[in-house]
Amino acid sequence: MNYGQARAYAVNVSRSGSILGLDSIENLMHELGDIQEQLKIIHIAGTNGKGSTGAYLERVLIEAGYRVGRYSSPAVFDPMEVWRINLQSMSHEEYADIMEQVKCACDRMVEKGMEHPTIFEVETAMAFLYFYQKKCDYVLLEVGMGGRTDATNVIRKPVCSVITSVSMDHMQFLGNTLTEIAQAKAGIIKKDCPVVTILQKAEAMVAIEAEAEKQHARLYTADVSKVTVETETLKEIRFDHPGLGTVTTQLTGTYQVENCCLAVTVLKEVLGIADRIIIDGIRNTVWPGRFEIIGEQPLFIIDGAHNEDAALQLSASVEKYFTNIPITYIIGVLADKEHKKVLEAMLPYAGAAFTVTPDNPRAMKAEELASEAEAIVARLWKERAGKPEKAQGAENSPQGAGGMELLPKVMACSSMDEAVRLALEHTKKDGVILAFGSLSYLKEIKQIAQVD
Repeated sequence: MNYGQARAYAVNVSRSGSILGLDSIENLMHELGDIQEQLKIIHIAGTNGKGSTGAYLERVLIEAGYRVGRYSSPAVFDPMEVWRINLQSMSHEEYADIMEQVKCACDRMVEKGMEHPTIFEVETAMAFLYFYQKKCDYVLLEVGMGGRTDATNVIRKPVCSVITSVSMDHMQFLGNTLTEIAQAKAGIIKKDCPVVTILQKAEAMVAIEAEAEKQHARLYTADVSKVTVETETLKEIRFDHPGLGTVTTQLTGTYQVENCCLAVTVLKEVLGIADRIIIDGIRNTVWPGRFEIIGEQPLFIIDGAHNEDAALQLSASVEKYFTNIPITYIIGVLADKEHKKVLEAMLPYAGAAFTVTPDNPRAMKAEELASEAEAIVARLWKERAGKPEKAQGAENSPQGAGGMELLPKVMACSSMDEAVRLALEHTKKDGVILAFGSLSYLKEIKQIAQVD
């Protein structure tokens, strides 16, 4: 099997959709010798912050001298980045080799009368096999969705379970309350295995604590309230950590201190990594697609905020860094996400909004998104005094007769190229463009923006 054949097989398998549950992945891993049980795994679940937390853990463990495998989805810039060892993505040759081995195992299952595994189960099995054959010292394993019935939860005894910020997302699969969603995430907690989380909202915290107690798992909670932020710019955040002293991170956005503290607790309290290595590793951590600056004059930022909680965190960063500057948005979302709540959080800071349709079968059409955005903008501006009035930084806003400010421009774009072109035309050199929403379209936006 070559790379092209392996990718074609993956596309064909993906047409069968996805099913939550562990029976199929357990059978598949049994065909592969249950090699996942021989890996030292740090299992990461949560609604937001999994990627950034994993990035901190990955970099620090590498700097500590370990060979670190990482399984994280979705890919942002290259399909192979889902599987990485010491920051290097899987090669096409490795992909074809590992896929062929997993395909043979799937074929044996079908011959025995079992259902063919889903694409996520196949890719998860590939991760276990790849990291096992490459003799990784640690594996950072990111949950696809939820936790309890996610394919990654086939493991029995992780080194540590990590639960990042829990909020409302994937309600059609995980439940309609924060408690139900937290219970699904807490399903990765295993008997007598330590678990690390942040100080969650009350309902989520109760669910996590209950599962930890049930599993006799020692619970560590990273308390961000004990951290003092010293400086915060678009380039870095510097803060005082009670156990480490001064810590600097290149990952910016108001939420990154929380993710960083979570990773520090895992590294320091569970793994016993030396303070100096933790500090150096955090300083050197990068993670694309999360409040990432991809251009200047105007400032051009991309961020994968795609649900209400992430949008609220992103809007807090916008308010902090860009007070009185209306932002030009490029927005693309998936139809099954809380797009209305995302728009409610972000549009108060809009100078203009250009909507796009991500290249994803679950994508919301740009025209539908623009229609919803227009309605929200009209209501927000009406509420500001009963008529359109000057918004924050209205010097970038379109002007009508007599200099009166108009509502922010909202427009559906037929392509990513058009969205970037119009955003650049609309925004002054000292202004800000922010593309956010689904990670699935940020690669294309970045490529176009950096060429322009």
